[in-house]
Amino acid sequence: MKKLVALSFFLFLLAVAYWADSGTMPALLKLVYAFPNGDRLGHVVLYGLLAFLLNAALPGRRLSIGRFSLPVGAFIAVVFGALEEFSQFFFPNRTPDLVDLACGWLGIAVATYLPRLWHGPEKGLT
Repeated sequence: MKKLVALSFFLFLLAVAYWADSGTMPALLKLVYAFPNGDRLGHVVLYGLLAFLLNAALPGRRLSIGRFSLPVGAFIAVVFGALEEFSQFFFPNRTPDLVDLACGWLGIAVATYLPRLWHGPEKGLT
């Protein structure tokens, strides 16, 4: 069930990216842009939620590179966020922004490590 929820949310984010790229964002989602830095807050929340759901769906799976280790779910979210931000170079109505990318990665970091701090590494999601 966790994998289905994570996949569904990932597909929702793909839809959001499509709507933004094509200029067809639904009115409800446009409300996020109605207040200052709403877009950046959206990056923190959406990418954080994606990482949380992926980490929950893939517990204990980690990607290790040398001494550095990252949960696979967080890695997927980081790569997806970077690719989505980079893809904006190819759409005339989009503007890639490093601050948006950093906000997404901040959400991923918080969502990945907060459960470990709260429950401890042995009971956390990753």
